Amino acid sequence: MKKIFATCAMLLLCVAVYAQQRNLSALFSYSTFYLPVENQPYVETYLLFDASSLGFVKTDGGRYRATVEVTMVYKSGEDIVFAKKYDLNSPTTASPDDNRFSFLDLQRVGLKNGIYSLELTLRDKSKNDAGTSLFQRVNIAYEKKRPSMSSLQLMSTVTPTASENILSRGGYDMEPYVEDEIPANIDIMNVYFEVYNIKKEVFSKPFTTYVFVEDRTTGRRMDKVGSETQHDADNLVRVFSPLDISQLPSGDYNLVVEVHNRNNDNLLYKRLPFHRTKPSLVNSVEPSMYDGTFASRITDENLLNYYLDALYPIASDDELTFIREVIKSNDNIKEKQAFLYKFWSNRYDVQQAETKWNEYRGWLEYVDAHYSYPRTKGYRTDRGRVYLQYGPPDYIRDEKNFVSTRYLDAGSAAHVDLSAMGTSLGHVYYLPYQLWRYNYLPTDSPNRVFIFWDEFRSGWYRLLNSNAKGEVQEAMWERRLSQQQLPENAIGEVGEQFERGY
Repeated sequence: MKKIFATCAMLLLCVAVYAQQRNLSALFSYSTFYLPVENQPYVETYLLFDASSLGFVKTDGGRYRATVEVTMVYKSGEDIVFAKKYDLNSPTTASPDDNRFSFLDLQRVGLKNGIYSLELTLRDKSKNDAGTSLFQRVNIAYEKKRPSMSSLQLMSTVTPTASENILSRGGYDMEPYVEDEIPANIDIMNVYFEVYNIKKEVFSKPFTTYVFVEDRTTGRRMDKVGSETQHDADNLVRVFSPLDISQLPSGDYNLVVEVHNRNNDNLLYKRLPFHRTKPSLVNSVEPSMYDGTFASRITDENLLNYYLDALYPIASDDELTFIREVIKSNDNIKEKQAFLYKFWSNRYDVQQAETKWNEYRGWLEYVDAHYSYPRTKGYRTDRGRVYLQYGPPDYIRDEKNFVSTRYLDAGSAAHVDLSAMGTSLGHVYYLPYQLWRYNYLPTDSPNRVFIFWDEFRSGWYRLLNSNAKGEVQEAMWERRLSQQQLPENAIGEVGEQFERGY
């Protein structure tokens, strides 16, 4: 049976959500696109169902199939702007037990620019229940006179189009890859995206797209995984870029796309997170020499697995690969104990290894107590990762409903009279955020600052911007935090807080 992963990857234009009600399981994601000639944005939604989680019913023809009732409702505020209810049928099978497959549903809906709430209700029609609902925020922002880029979409299959259908794009049928887990048996990652209105920026001159992969934790660009393609400018440019990831080891990565003009100025930028699983041969650790250490006193294998997994913020790529492999094995407690000890003794002398481990374990208990989220341990959140990687911050500013009546001009320390600019913002309302300052980081300059934001007011804080090396650096971060209320390139009151570190 093909496993449906319950991973949730939150990004501006691509979100994965796991739905489970009794046995029904499905993976959902969406992308946004744009028709520049018609000035019409649209949303594509993808539902990938695990057929083995559904009930199969005998049809009149003697075969079996499952049916899911799907209800889709888009709202702008309290107003319903689009609604649809339909029955989605699985492929038919000769037996109700012949269900080890997945099947995909793709829908397209044209919507205006704006922020929408999407509610999807899924009900297995073989069961007498109300089904389960998924709620997703959808942000659409395409401008008629400015260059922009669609969502980044991975494709599972790409074949020449024989006859036009809903999967057809630019002469090819492309079936979306909905999961954010790229397993070892996939060596080519098919990337698709569209560039709009680039001609207004570069006129008739060619432009270049760069597609590459970076390590999500360090921001390091991965060698030998990428493509560089030159294109002629047009209102709509479709880009299909297959990437060879056969040598990409297990890890958490970002797929990154940049659009440059002929002067190599970066005009557009977008990224999509994914996880790669690529088992490799790892030399085992000799257990006997670590008997009697602090690691050997941890005799609960589940607890050991937890401690090993929680090393991910500070482990190297090779160590992470080993950890993922060794956690999968049972009755292997000696090797796990040995690795835990060697991890710390490789970094510190024998006397310090246990002290440093106990310090880290204390931090781990703190982040799990304060930063955990449903189905996500604290050390797997952005705040938890930063805390464990750099230690406790020297200063935290926590704002739930910050409101400002002023902003600073970009590059200026003087306050600007909004009326002189011919506009008036009134109050600027910021989404919940936390500002963390580190007075000193060993490999960086003093006073490094991190901004975490709660984009959906759900308690899920993500890293929005930082001036630390290898961390997220978002040019328009404050405009996003202020819900687009600030003008572009303006520095507001929270931007001032970021610059001074409090």
